Amino acid sequence: MIRPCAVPLRLATGGGRGACALALVLAASLGLAAGGVRQAVAQDGFPYGQELRMDAEPMKGSKKIPVLDIADTGLADIELWCNAVKARLVVAADTITVLTGPRTDRSCPPERARGDEEVLAALNQATHWKVVDDALVLSGGPATLRFRMQRN
Repeated sequence: MIRPCAVPLRLATGGGRGACALALVLAASLGLAAGGVRQAVAQDGFPYGQELRMDAEPMKGSKKIPVLDIADTGLADIELWCNAVKARLVVAADTITVLTGPRTDRSCPPERARGDEEVLAALNQATHWKVVDDALVLSGGPATLRFRMQRN
């Protein structure tokens, strides 16, 4: 049980009068720091600074597979089936928000354009992430996406 301080919360210039105030300030600071550490530990497994390839086969007539290239800052370059977008990934514990920007305007067959739309919808509506067997799994949207980490 924490006992309340008998010394008022003010800095004292002499003796040990400010000790209780200092102890409370330090305890509050450590509590905030512990919360920050807990949040960072929960996010430790997120694959910042990695390039991930979607766990899918190429579409007919193409060798291209969507790629998610995540910077250490949470900014990402996303190559889709046809076009590309830049995004910001906001991660807190096991939740994720993907904020995509404008996409490139490459001409592509209708099935690849439709594939781009489906992947973007799943990314924009994803709410949770986890890493399973070297794959980032994004869920909560219309489809669950798996992106494999590229190991050299």
